[in-house]
Amino acid sequence: MKAAVLAAPETFELADVPLPQPSAGEARIRLEGCGVCASNVEPWQGQPWSTFPGEAGGLGHEGWGIVDAVGDGVTAVAAGDRVATLSGRSFAQYDLAAADRLVKLPSALDGQPFPGEPLGCAFNIFRRADVKPGQWVAIIGIGFLGAVLTKLATDAGARVIAISRRQESLDLATHYGAAATIPMHDHWQIIEQVKALTGEDLCARVIEAVGKQWPLDLATELVGFGGKLVVAGYHQDGPRQVNMQTWNWKGIDVVNAHERDPEVQMQGLREAVDAVATGRFDPAPLYTHRYGLNDLGEALAATRDKPQGFVKALIEFA
Repeated sequence: MKAAVLAAPETFELADVPLPQPSAGEARIRLEGCGVCASNVEPWQGQPWSTFPGEAGGLGHEGWGIVDAVGDGVTAVAAGDRVATLSGRSFAQYDLAAADRLVKLPSALDGQPFPGEPLGCAFNIFRRADVKPGQWVAIIGIGFLGAVLTKLATDAGARVIAISRRQESLDLATHYGAAATIPMHDHWQIIEQVKALTGEDLCARVIEAVGKQWPLDLATELVGFGGKLVVAGYHQDGPRQVNMQTWNWKGIDVVNAHERDPEVQMQGLREAVDAVATGRFDPAPLYTHRYGLNDLGEALAATRDKPQGFVKALIEFA
């Protein structure tokens, strides 16, 4: 099969590698596509601890496709089933996954791309955020994740304040139901605008969905007394500092919403499949850029640089 191999910083090579064979409890998926995650960018660029070459198909963890072979003891899925997968080598034509890390896609999703991992991640973050009707919820960073969370929080009866750098991102938040939008340009001006919207109470929930220091600092300022600061951004470029005095004084709960429990990850994925299949959530406006496997480097560069109109890149296989 063909698989992308990270051969050096910002250098993918397309390699011919052996077709993987499923062991007991595993299924092999002929991939239709795989989403490109913002968390891929820094490993692609190279980190101090990076080694090269990477594993075939590595970094790809948002795959979907058709089961084409199963190992011994697998009964939950069969060849021909279309599935979303939680696996880690999906920048390739085929990947292996434990059968209990697959969710069947219903016929309502036929013909639609379904990068299940990031959708499931958003649903798990939302559950951890514990959003209540009538609350003010600030979401900092309206990319793929922030947009999904805007819709979920709005549907739960909350009033979402979307904060992001680009006007098109704020427009996307409005499309998904945001009650107010604020450009992410001036730290103190943002705080004053949120105070004005909330009658000085600030927000019962603040979801930081960027993964950088300033958005985390801003989230600390925007959460109200007794509220929750939900860390949804993936912070992987070094240590962070936090204002513990403010956290203490406000008596807030701080929730790291990245789930590592496989059962919880699967719960979010199942919820996402149901929401999209039943029409409660339409992710189509988020899939803005599509590439072939040969163009994976270009897709990563777009994920980093965010050209006009960019939200999320998908790698699709012929």
